[in-house]
Amino acid sequence: MTDLRTVLGEAVGTAFAAEGVDPALARVTTSDRPDLADFQSNGALAAAKTLKANPRELAARVAERLTNDPRLASVEVAVNLKLADSALSSRAAEVAADNAHAGASVVDTPRKVVIDFAGPNVAKPMHVGHLRSSIIGESLKRIFRFRGDTVWGDAHFGDWGFQMGLLIVAVGDEGKADGFLIEGDGPFPSDSPVSLEDLERLYPAAAAMAKEDAGFRDRARKATAELQGGRPGYRALWAHFVAVSRTALEREFGALGVTFDLWNGESDADPVMAEMIAHLEAKGLLVEDDGARVVHVARPGETRKKKLADGSVIEAPSPPPLLVISSEGSAMYGTTDLATILDRRKAIDPDLILYVVDERQAEHFEQVFRAAYLAGYAAEGSLDHLGFGTMNGSDGKPFKTRAGGVLKLHDLITMAVEKARDRLHEAHLGEDLTEAEFEAIAHKVAVAALKFADLSNSRTTSYVFDLDRFMSFEGKTGPYLLYQAVRIKSLLRKGADQGATAGPIVIAEPAERDLALTLDAFSQAVSEAYDKRMPHVIAEHAYRLAQGFSKFYAACPVLIAPDEATKGSRLTLSNSALDQLEIALGLLGIDTPERM
Repeated sequence: MTDLRTVLGEAVGTAFAAEGVDPALARVTTSDRPDLADFQSNGALAAAKTLKANPRELAARVAERLTNDPRLASVEVAVNLKLADSALSSRAAEVAADNAHAGASVVDTPRKVVIDFAGPNVAKPMHVGHLRSSIIGESLKRIFRFRGDTVWGDAHFGDWGFQMGLLIVAVGDEGKADGFLIEGDGPFPSDSPVSLEDLERLYPAAAAMAKEDAGFRDRARKATAELQGGRPGYRALWAHFVAVSRTALEREFGALGVTFDLWNGESDADPVMAEMIAHLEAKGLLVEDDGARVVHVARPGETRKKKLADGSVIEAPSPPPLLVISSEGSAMYGTTDLATILDRRKAIDPDLILYVVDERQAEHFEQVFRAAYLAGYAAEGSLDHLGFGTMNGSDGKPFKTRAGGVLKLHDLITMAVEKARDRLHEAHLGEDLTEAEFEAIAHKVAVAALKFADLSNSRTTSYVFDLDRFMSFEGKTGPYLLYQAVRIKSLLRKGADQGATAGPIVIAEPAERDLALTLDAFSQAVSEAYDKRMPHVIAEHAYRLAQGFSKFYAACPVLIAPDEATKGSRLTLSNSALDQLEIALGLLGIDTPERM
């Protein structure tokens, strides 16, 4: 199914080619002057320069070649294209009939794609810093799947680093791990010796102690190495840490409507670690460096400016080597990321792996990706770090609680639901619902507010957290979009109660034209969001669609239309707008209620 902009681009391209002009210059865009035309093509000026011709004369010849196209009501010399009502009616009917994709196209060649997002950690409660990765990653997973790719969303659980050694020692020092510290193969206790509260209490205390107490730090490093080396008791204790943490994480992700196909942790790459090290050695990539072992990823002659602590600037290799094995013999953060790429290649052999991780990790991923390309674990360009900006407070700095601490994600969701309840009561919405129905809607409104506030911004930019603004039922917000969807559902229910039936779409009024053009634009929005990996493009379309329907509803009465044919046409347009709005919101990870 092809959108009108693409169809017109092909027609203008053919007209350009007939004039001896490169069809690539015939790019068609939405008109800057919707009062004059629906679409435009500005390629005549560039083409005229190439041909050393008069731009106006060239544009006139192109326009003349298009005048007999039945899809066009008018073609102006500036190559302004106004669609015929019949062409818009036909395209709107296509969109209405496409229940699965609402007029959007799918990819010609589907790919296998892994999206690595969220990155939760054992023993660490999720906080607002996890919000953007979770929301953006979930949306991208849905967008890529919607376009036809086979997609695996992977939480990439942080369960294998130094924090595990810290916890093993801390739990042992509290006397909670006696049954796991013995040598040998066990058996070991089947019940967890710790709760989530224990882990959340012990980890920060252990991390702080490791900074102050060298002896404690050395014991934790040794425990980390023994865990990674396969010590049975430590592995059994570690398994309890993972299970207890995952239960809590699934609760938080579930509240946000975020799901994963894979809950692989850093530990899942451990079985391929020895193979990877041997392979890196065999290729001559793994070299000694001050007791550690690294892979040099900087290209010959490549340098960058590096600022030293004293303020001086020196030339340095760019980027620095990837640390694979520490001087203590432990695998590092980069080691497990590199091994994970190899593991994914063996298990899935993906065409593309996307990493939805804070922009501040850009250098780390550049190191890992270059090492993976050098080792042959991935094709050049098949690894992509999708960095994102931060969610900030009113001071422009990463969002904190009033006390200056990091806000837990569970507390943020609770805060949002409370605000949603208040706003629903203020707007006198949901007053005739049961308590359970009201609570379900308040939760949907809260999640819509948080997600749309995030996804309506470009992924690469930061934004200011303002829950009052996010939760408004007016303006460019998630609650506004839910309210518009519920309004359309209410309209369609009333129509059904009156016995009204949908009929063939006939575009006649300006507001009908605008709504049909907006419905057609969904395909371009989905393609752009997919190609650029930017969900905000779909968020922008959803908002324009809601506005477009609101204007249509005000200008074009539906249930009191002047005749049955017009009523049936407008009911079909309304139903099509609802379907597309719900699909667009679904791609953002937002569910719509049936009523408010």
